[in-house]
Amino acid sequence: MAKLSHYDRAGRARMVDVSGKKVTRREAQASAFVAMNPAVMAALPKNPKGDPLEVARIAGIMAAKRTADLIPMCHPLPLARVDVEMRVCENGVAIVSSVATTAQTGVEMEALVAVTVSALTIYDMTKAMDKGIEIREIVLERKTGGKSGDYQRSKRSKSLAKKDSAKKDPAKKD
Repeated sequence: MAKLSHYDRAGRARMVDVSGKKVTRREAQASAFVAMNPAVMAALPKNPKGDPLEVARIAGIMAAKRTADLIPMCHPLPLARVDVEMRVCENGVAIVSSVATTAQTGVEMEALVAVTVSALTIYDMTKAMDKGIEIREIVLERKTGGKSGDYQRSKRSKSLAKKDSAKKDPAKKD
């Protein structure tokens, strides 16, 4: 197992020095799922606060750009692309973010922050109908570039997550 890079030899938290790393193209994709009941799903297009999915998409993009302000040891990065997509499913909303940069460090945290804030925004805009809405399965799907190489979430991890979700919500099909 690799050692944690955000600690110095004395065990103090630190920002990793990336000044010696090459500037390369780096990309990351993350996903999340917002589980909600059918009544909330049906009310999405009629929300008096506006379209929750469009507001959440914009919130996710804005959040990705502010990741270094939210996560203490993250480097501020020049983001070349942030894309957040929503897909309405039978039992909720699937969210996927894709982030790209040309920099000395990766954008995994930016992708994760984007889907998390998008999910929280959906919750905020629909909580009046149901406080039991659940935000689930916030995961890094893949990343490319950098010294540690590429990462792709395994099919095994995905199937275990689906099985775990099915245990929580037997009606969930997506």
